Amino acid sequence: MPRTARIDYPGLLQHVIIRGLERGKIFLDDQDRQLFLDRFSHLLEQTGTDCLAWTLLDNHAHFLLRTGQTSTLARFMRRLLTGHATSFNLRHRRSGHLFQNRYKSIVCEEEPYLLELVRYIHLNPLRAGLVPDIDALGRYRWCGHSALLGERSLRGQVTEEILRRFSNRLPKARQLYRQFVADGVAQGQRNELVGGGLRRSSQLAGVGEEEGEGVFDQRVLGGEDFVDQVLQRSEQEPAVAKLPRAELLQRVAHLFDLPAELLRQRKRSRPVTEARSVLCYFAVREMGISGELVGRMLNISRAAVSFSAGRGEVLVAEDPTLREKIGTPNALVERGRSCVADLTT
Repeated sequence: MPRTARIDYPGLLQHVIIRGLERGKIFLDDQDRQLFLDRFSHLLEQTGTDCLAWTLLDNHAHFLLRTGQTSTLARFMRRLLTGHATSFNLRHRRSGHLFQNRYKSIVCEEEPYLLELVRYIHLNPLRAGLVPDIDALGRYRWCGHSALLGERSLRGQVTEEILRRFSNRLPKARQLYRQFVADGVAQGQRNELVGGGLRRSSQLAGVGEEEGEGVFDQRVLGGEDFVDQVLQRSEQEPAVAKLPRAELLQRVAHLFDLPAELLRQRKRSRPVTEARSVLCYFAVREMGISGELVGRMLNISRAAVSFSAGRGEVLVAEDPTLREKIGTPNALVERGRSCVADLTT
């Protein structure tokens, strides 16, 4: 059965779920969790993405994200998951896939579901038995609930917007928010918030089974009007053009003052290694080109591409001007349309 295309354009609120391959763990220790959060927080700030709720469990994690006006969820998640998988595999001396298929994402109508989703996501550690009670949940390090209570903070997590829905006075807002979450314990799993078929949108909006013949979509949590609006907007969004890898190769080579062909040879000098790493980072994590295709272009293995992309991420973080010098993905798309044929074809 073919995969359903994602709904993904700037400004959407989405409930995102990631799971380990075959229910395997994606975090083995607190260092794994902290490295993931450091990368997550950095990307939130870099891309202008809002995180309204989050929680990390052993073999899966939940996030409530609202993308910025110039970013998409796909690019954000690609960078987050590729980076974590590379770090995890290196730390634990393993290879292969870490995550189960694609991450799951559900577009959400902000009213009336935002607070319900915040509560659902933040109660996950309690439902999973990782903490014994609601008081312990407030101190749990790996969940955004503690940030809303003022116990700790995560750069990029939105707290004021959530708390203002309860009160303009911070102490009162935190008290009411905590009670709101505590009241949700008795509600159980709330499966209707995480999936379950084409009728989900109508049922949550209070539409009866016999009346549910309107516009519904399993990728959307919301009422019929919201579903219709999202689907229309999604159809109007321009498709992202495939970026010619040859154009990226030429730009990186020019930036590092190297012949492009040198990057395709097995040279280990520092300038060549750094240039190749930057190229792998932009190709795989920014533009979504598969590691296999990048490896064919550079005559290196897929594993080497993944490792180089991780090293390239560090180089770009240390020198943010690299992004401007090479050009944004959109700029590459425009230039690439008149570019020479791809080197690997």
